Amino acid sequence: MTDAANLTVEKISEARCFGGVQGFYRHASVACNGAMRFAVYRPPQAEKEPVPVLYYLSGLTCTEENFTIKAGAQRVASELGLMLVMPDTSPRNTDIPGVADDFEFGNAAGFYLDATQEPYAKFFNMYTYVTAELPRFIAANFPANMARQSIFGHSMGGHGALTIALKNPDRYRSVSAFSPMVAPMRVRWGEKAFPRYLGSDRETWRQYDACDLIAQGRRFPGEILVDQGDADGFLNDTLHPEWLGQACASAGQSLRLRLQPGYDHSYYFISTFVEDHLRHHAAALRS
Repeated sequence: MTDAANLTVEKISEARCFGGVQGFYRHASVACNGAMRFAVYRPPQAEKEPVPVLYYLSGLTCTEENFTIKAGAQRVASELGLMLVMPDTSPRNTDIPGVADDFEFGNAAGFYLDATQEPYAKFFNMYTYVTAELPRFIAANFPANMARQSIFGHSMGGHGALTIALKNPDRYRSVSAFSPMVAPMRVRWGEKAFPRYLGSDRETWRQYDACDLIAQGRRFPGEILVDQGDADGFLNDTLHPEWLGQACASAGQSLRLRLQPGYDHSYYFISTFVEDHLRHHAAALRS
């Protein structure tokens, strides 16, 4: 775990944005065995008091910049007084051969799990990073109300947000996702990445599969919000939101699943509905 005396961050850049501050930062990570980058939006309310924290987890190929630059979330976050935290999607500069050769695995494809297989176990511990290490850096360096945290994400990041919230229901006040991968054990992306990160025993994969976690009895106390575009090219290949609907219906888990006509997998889709998600989280964070 991170030494409490070594929770400093390096400022890469900061810019005024909707009365608050959008910043990019770097710090030394023990969980990921190297430097990790992340972005934080501090709303204007943070100048007077600690504010609630909303984590956003990005998808395959992304960094901390994608949502920060493309989603247009800062305007509404400024109004609602939400701090936005956007981590990178994987460790970088691991020197593992071939780790950057495939967009579905390795760099920018950390899958928000803790790897158990070498050589990945030394670096790819994004579950611990998102749930334990990064929050300590946020608490130590930003005016964050750590008693009020929520989480959401897109695609691979939607998978991360759902599994993290289901396993930590007392930590997060709310959870939502755009186009999440809800059952990676049953689709190409997971079947490619999980054996390399976690080994061949599929029993060990179950802790990182939202549908399976719900079937195991995991519950989130609030309503899960999911938006999915019906023109998404990955809809019937790797996403299958109907599986999440079936799992939640069978288990009695509250779910608001919205299939949005004509929308694809891009940030045009996310930017269209991000305000709904921010208001969903703000309502829970204020309660």
